[in-house]
Amino acid sequence: MKKVAVLLSGSGVFDGAEVNEAVLTLLHISKQGASYQCFAPDIDQLHVVNHLNGDVTEEKRNVLVESARIARGEVKPLSELNVADFDALILPGGFGVAKNFCDFAVNGAEMTVNEQVLAVGKAFVEARKPAGYMCIAPVLLPYIYGDGVRATVGYDKDVASAIEQMGGKHVECPVDDIVVDDANRLVTTPAYMLAQNLVDAEKGISKLVEKVLYMAS
Repeated sequence: MKKVAVLLSGSGVFDGAEVNEAVLTLLHISKQGASYQCFAPDIDQLHVVNHLNGDVTEEKRNVLVESARIARGEVKPLSELNVADFDALILPGGFGVAKNFCDFAVNGAEMTVNEQVLAVGKAFVEARKPAGYMCIAPVLLPYIYGDGVRATVGYDKDVASAIEQMGGKHVECPVDDIVVDDANRLVTTPAYMLAQNLVDAEKGISKLVEKVLYMAS
């Protein structure tokens, strides 16, 4: 049975992991006959957003603790992830990637990446194990894979431009499809960068999971 490490950046589209993307990812890993383990860094979120009205609150929340909401408590600190134990890596999106995994939401193409997230991503690259990044998560890829990495966030010109500025090669892609970088054993899909509903998001995510697990075999 193939085993996938899934990185979560909290719980909630505006300050953590996009919940629908995360759940669809876990669902399709299971439907493909593989297993998963969720991980998250044990750090404070950049901030906490009231998802009812969009306001930033005065609360403090922890990325690992919040990620446990999605994983039903079955989440481990990112520091415990050993690439040797897994066949593939997948990152759902959500603004938590751009706020907690890196500071793209604040600094754009001048961003920096969380050291643990960067180390884990690079470990899968060095082990030649496949990975899937969805939604906004591909902004991490120029730092992880280096210049020329092919990826998509759909049709968002600003984010695509930032990826290009950081050394990546952005490829436009519809919501129901994937972009494959065979040289890097990497798959990306726009998910909620374009999706208007669950059905839209599910199409690309299912293809991404299937392709990543095919590469792992």
